[in-house]
Amino acid sequence: MLRLDGVDAGYGQRRCLNQISLEVRAGEVVALLGANGAGKTTTLMTISGLIRPWRGTIDFEGRPLTGAPPVEVVARGISHVPEGRRILPRLTVEENLELGAYLRPKTDGCADLERMYALFPVLGERRRQLAGTLSGGEQQMLAIARGLMARPKLLLLDEPSLGLAPKLVRAVFETIRRLNQEGLTVLLVEQNAYLALQIAHRGYVLEAGRLVLTDTASNLTQNPKVKSAYLGG
Repeated sequence: MLRLDGVDAGYGQRRCLNQISLEVRAGEVVALLGANGAGKTTTLMTISGLIRPWRGTIDFEGRPLTGAPPVEVVARGISHVPEGRRILPRLTVEENLELGAYLRPKTDGCADLERMYALFPVLGERRRQLAGTLSGGEQQMLAIARGLMARPKLLLLDEPSLGLAPKLVRAVFETIRRLNQEGLTVLLVEQNAYLALQIAHRGYVLEAGRLVLTDTASNLTQNPKVKSAYLGG
């Protein structure tokens, strides 16, 4: 579904990605692991068009995506749920969700709203509430639901567990697992490598902007280097 081949990218003169080549197959959850500053978020931002790659190619469903603007990336079927949620705090829950479907006719989003409220019942209960007054866990649910409102084929998830209590983390990851079982493909960036590998099919490990390891999730869980660096030994 998605293929990056020899992608370099960065900010200003600072290179953050060096010859990144990876693929995500339809129906997979693929985990992108690495320490802070390894280039995980930059990878997602480059895919979603927020950063233009310096060199290399990005293909989605067999067609070039390299350098496409974010609006085209969304229209092609990729949604990006960024690190830190980035919800609009002065809009209501429902207004945030409606923005997720901004490329489609307004009347086309009604069924999707009800689906989001069924998937995240607390959002239905708070649909008229300002998004900035939600708890951290509720805001993360809103961010994911807003991404789903675009009806993506591929969901880019950046640190969905960041700042959440353990009970909420488990709920978020169970939701990701359920969405994947329903057919959604996911590229997941997550500091909690153990949980990410529990729901992933495959994984890549980034170090200082370079891919240093790729394998099935089960093999990565048993890999001594991964266990030492990311799984607490």
